[in-house]
Amino acid sequence: MAKKTVASLQTSSKRLSKAIKMVKSPKTGAYTFLESIMEPEKVDDFLAKK
Repeated sequence: MAKKTVASLQTSSKRLSKAIKMVKSPKTGAYTFLESIMEPEKVDDFLAKK
């Protein structure tokens, strides 16, 4: 499962988005969250990776 935040961040003249992905740990079975700030075009690739 993954979720995308709606808020977009702006720094200088670049437009950035923050993506949050929920990842299940294979060792413990607990869920953790990975956060990353990137260009909007790369968000779908980040969420598609396992």
